[in-house]
This record gives sequence, C-alpha cells and structure tokens, in this order.
Amino acid sequence: MAWLMRDGDVLAALEVAESFGARLKGLLGRDGLDGALLIRKARSVHTLGMRFPIDVAYCDRALRVVDVRCGMRPHRMGRARFTARCVIEAEAGAFERWRLRPGDQLEVKG
Repeated sequence: MAWLMRDGDVLAALEVAESFGARLKGLLGRDGLDGALLIRKARSVHTLGMRFPIDVAYCDRALRVVDVRCGMRPHRMGRARFTARCVIEAEAGAFERWRLRPGDQLEVKG
C-alpha cells in the first residue's frame, strides 16, 4: 500500500493508476473512495459516469500542487492544466480536511 504525504504527515492511503487501463477507468463504477487516487500522465480529468463528487489536485512532475478543484460534480469535464503532469483525486471534502493548497509539496511513500 502507498501513502500520500506532505511534510512527513500522512494525508491518505493512495492507489496509483499508472497503466493505460487503470488511468482510463479511474474512479468509474465506484460508489466512493477511501483515500486518494494518483493518475500519472494526466493534465485534466472528467467525471462522466461517476457516482460521487470529487476533489482534484493537479500536480507537476515533482508532485507539487499547481491547482486544486474542490467539489467537482459528476458528469463534468475539467479544463486542462498544462503545467500538470499528474492528478490526485479524492472524495469531495477531503482536500478541505487535509488543508491541501496550491504550492504544497506532496510525496508518495510505500
């Protein structure tokens, strides 16, 4: 199991979607997410076909947060962030609890 961390603190359990199939599926078909999902090689997201709203953090190669979108409702298309190289998705409200902001430096452990 991997962990999403900031400044040595664990924010959440983390799933990592690196394969094409895992990136394509993302959170589709799920009723919720306990933790977070890291999607590598992504600059934008959509919530088409999703069952719950999500928070999205757009990160650069070094996992520095470049932008945050909170409460993205199902059946929406997000705009691309061209400086992003990956995204982190979590259930809506998670980023507020984690106090996640642009500029935060994240890391993956495990």
